[in-house]
Amino acid sequence: MRVVILGCGYVGIELGRQLQEGGHEVIGVRRSATGVAAVEAAGIEPIEGDVTDPDALASIPDADALVYLTSPGRGGVDAARSAYVEGLRATLDEFERRSSPPDRLCYASSTGVYGDHRGGWVDERTTIDPTTDREAVLAEAESIARDGAIDGTVVRFAGLYGPERYRLERYLDGPITEGWVNLLHRDDAAGTIRFLLERDLGRGEVLLAVDNEPIERPALARWLAEQCGVEPPETVTVEERIARDDPPPSARRRIRADKRCCNERLRELGYEFSYPTYRHGYQSVIENCHNDG
Repeated sequence: MRVVILGCGYVGIELGRQLQEGGHEVIGVRRSATGVAAVEAAGIEPIEGDVTDPDALASIPDADALVYLTSPGRGGVDAARSAYVEGLRATLDEFERRSSPPDRLCYASSTGVYGDHRGGWVDERTTIDPTTDREAVLAEAESIARDGAIDGTVVRFAGLYGPERYRLERYLDGPITEGWVNLLHRDDAAGTIRFLLERDLGRGEVLLAVDNEPIERPALARWLAEQCGVEPPETVTVEERIARDDPPPSARRRIRADKRCCNERLRELGYEFSYPTYRHGYQSVIENCHNDG
């Protein structure tokens, strides 16, 4: 199987590694020379190109499957629209008209599209309610991914963490805002897509990719502090956080969004997590914490 990964960055490089380990051909697309160098350094065939550029898209070889992982980085809503909506639409326009179009598409979205559920559970059957303009753009792109001529699967990632993104200082230094956090290790983000492609599962579906155990942020911070042998950080309420930081309205809505994400459907399909909970996922960084001490 030849897989083209558009936006072959943090998750994409790991996905490419896993797919190549399984004997598949992988092409990684990045828009910057630095990104291309990272793809090449990982042993993945690189292509430099912007997904909104028709000429760049035309230079990408035919594929059996597309994986759309592009991100606007820290850009605003216009950058998000360009990356998620315009880029995805341009990509599908290019590949759908080919004589040998891809058999399927996996599009990476976010659990942020659910909005605020006051700490309640959500799953694939829950109606989405984006709370920010950026999340609304994600929801629009989900529709594009599922309504095209290529069989589309939408995978909603929970909060990603892993090598180079454990953000341990954030939890140890604080302050920590009350509310639930839903996590997914980078290796399982990549592993979920690999699993769906190799097993030919999830066509036309929306799937939640999140580990087995949501946890309240203060509880996670206390656990990490205990494991590292330091004092737990200060905890603040949502209202205290907003009063302290005075964020813009979109950020306030995001801070207030509280939910617990259920991965029952993914487990029903047969996916086995490499890091089923935060306890497993943070083990290596905790060991390093002790070694540094």
